[in-house]
Amino acid sequence: MRIVNVLLLFLVVLEYVIAQDYDQDWPNLNRYKNENAKLILTDSNKNRIVFMGNSITEEWKRFQPEFFSDNKYINRGISGQTTPQMLIRFRPDVIDLRPTAVVILAGINDIAENTGPSTVKMIAGNIISMAELAESNGIKVIISSILPASGFSWRPIHDPPPKILAINMIIKKYAEKNGMTYLDYYSSMVNDQEGLKKEYGLDEVHPNKKGYEIMSILVEKAITETLSLDHNKK
Repeated sequence: MRIVNVLLLFLVVLEYVIAQDYDQDWPNLNRYKNENAKLILTDSNKNRIVFMGNSITEEWKRFQPEFFSDNKYINRGISGQTTPQMLIRFRPDVIDLRPTAVVILAGINDIAENTGPSTVKMIAGNIISMAELAESNGIKVIISSILPASGFSWRPIHDPPPKILAINMIIKKYAEKNGMTYLDYYSSMVNDQEGLKKEYGLDEVHPNKKGYEIMSILVEKAITETLSLDHNKK
């Protein structure tokens, strides 16, 4: 009985420590800290591409590991994250790695209000702020559309399609106006109900292997075009 009580106490303490760590590292700066430190020490950063995002980016590496390893792409996705969290970790997880270009895919978790209420203006503004940070540090920018989603299993009260369309329109105009690449995943993956095509999705939000295969073709084309652009030309 005493052993059981000790184990229960240990689990309570462990849960408290984890909760405290999360509260103190809200943007999850420690997630890639060690990996980043190793990359910063290397000089071979020519044509280094960093993928910044949430679970859609993070899971991409699980479904298509060869896509990242063969191309030496750096995956900096963290499941569940919103744009304010990504904005805070943008310097250590992107800028400090001195990449040639960054692929930003963000916003769907803001619409689901994972870290609190967010407006279209706030979400688009955070994505634009990441793009501005990258450009000011000589990093070429690929701004991805938010993928289509008809709803959220974890927050069914929300209706994402109108916000997705509105944000995509804002970031597309921004990218075009500022000589950045706008990567349109949305048009290739949307169904007639403004949701993710069933053949491309694990659920209403996350792509499956076939979905990632479509995305990899689109992003490869965007990367090739972006690397050929004159960065100073507007």
